[in-house]
Amino acid sequence: MRTGTIWPVTLECGDLVLRPIRYRDKKEWTEVRYRNSEWLAPWEASNPDPQGGLPDYRHMVRSLNIQAAQATALPFLITEWRPGLRSPAIVGQLTVSSIVWGSAMMATLGYWVDQSRAGRGIAPTSVALVTDHCFRALGLHRMEINIRPENGPSLRVVEKLGFRDEGYRPRFLHINGKWADHRSFALTSEEVPEGLLGPWLASRRS
Repeated sequence: MRTGTIWPVTLECGDLVLRPIRYRDKKEWTEVRYRNSEWLAPWEASNPDPQGGLPDYRHMVRSLNIQAAQATALPFLITEWRPGLRSPAIVGQLTVSSIVWGSAMMATLGYWVDQSRAGRGIAPTSVALVTDHCFRALGLHRMEINIRPENGPSLRVVEKLGFRDEGYRPRFLHINGKWADHRSFALTSEEVPEGLLGPWLASRRS
């Protein structure tokens, strides 16, 4: 897979627009994250090195851009058109990471959504949109999502979309200052021959 064929890309569904994260998004992104600090804190990745920390915004974007250039990540912002706005507002972030080509053709997906927009179908629609893109446009075979067992809203997302529960992973990732257990969910392209987005949108209309 040639790098230029997978990134940058923008995906749209109704009022939702998933687009590449940019340096100039810093002010708006920081405001959204600050407003959601308590909401997101229990699920935040942390650095197990006592002397270490997480990158600031500029370093985060630079790292994500490097990964995208290497065809190992797709760093999206989730944005939403609203009445009166000149451009879609940031309502979350979704990153496809750890993309492996060759005989694996797989990736991992992670996301967060503004608490004020939670429960409106933004997360499952975004996950379905990106997973379909990865399966159909990029030819990936498997998508994986790892979720804390206590994270009810994220568990509902994978349940709605039909991701298969592959079991428990003790102390899988360093989250909010400690090694945390996760449940692993996955789908392969053969399991969703019609894609995820169409059936998900149909279920919302029924």
